Amino acid sequence: MCRGCRAGSGVTEVGENPVILKRPHPSVHRLEYVVRIDLHTHSTASDGTDTPADLVRKAAAAGLDVIALTDHDTTRGHAEALSVLPAGLTLVPGAELSCRLDGVSMHMLAYLFDPEEPALLAERELVRDDRVPRAKSMIAKLNALGVPITWEQVARIAGEGSVGRPHIATALVELGVVPSVNDAFTQEWLADGGRAYVEKHETNPFDALRLIKNAGGVAVFAHPAATKRGRTVPESAIADLAEAGLDGIEVDHMDHDPDTRARLRGLARELGLLVTGSSDYHGSRKTCVLGEFMTDPEVYGEITRRATGAFPVPGTGGA
Repeated sequence: MCRGCRAGSGVTEVGENPVILKRPHPSVHRLEYVVRIDLHTHSTASDGTDTPADLVRKAAAAGLDVIALTDHDTTRGHAEALSVLPAGLTLVPGAELSCRLDGVSMHMLAYLFDPEEPALLAERELVRDDRVPRAKSMIAKLNALGVPITWEQVARIAGEGSVGRPHIATALVELGVVPSVNDAFTQEWLADGGRAYVEKHETNPFDALRLIKNAGGVAVFAHPAATKRGRTVPESAIADLAEAGLDGIEVDHMDHDPDTRARLRGLARELGLLVTGSSDYHGSRKTCVLGEFMTDPEVYGEITRRATGAFPVPGTGGA
């Protein structure tokens, strides 16, 4: 067994060491690994466009070895994904928790926690239950701005998923208000502090860390320097979170340019944090593709070693 890896972790070994050979990718700004690991994806259980079943099938077809399903504030898609998980693909159960620190929205990726742990489950439900009234308030603001959007339209787009801004953004695209989902996330429309923005219940990240740890999980700060999305927390706050038990930061992400990734790598070294990379795949709702950025197998092995709430699940070739 490789150091830091658990049975079914998806990390291959040669002799005593995991296979972590790297080769330059033609896009220059990233590395590609022999074991291909994408630790941030979304399905229709939240704001992705692929069902959990379709997501894992596409991940296998894309040549991934490990994929984390991290829908917003929910684990509802895990059972469906596991029921059809292809042989050769390992699923890491997770969620992306909505947090807020000093008025700044941020996201915390939680991996391999006990989904039934009462305190974390209650907090996820509290955040999720606030999404509908928040979406309706945003729709009302858009109506006041002259946009003929309706709750029925947004609910249709969201389906069974946890309704959020990407669903409202998709409605704006349908109405011809903006050309793309990304174009809706501006101060003119849905970005933090934008004309149609409405706050929702979001967990204090220090509370989120405590809840994740108590549920046996591992916590990684998602896209911490994604300034395209609005304000970001200062590096001093990341240092405080590291001291409070944060495990890592998501460095290799489509919203981080090369200079930002280099700076975040240096910060991670300074703070002793793990560095992850992932696609933040949302299906057709975003331009990113599965495996666009990936996580070093050694880091993945350390994540599985630290977790006590759940285990990665290897596929058995489901229906």
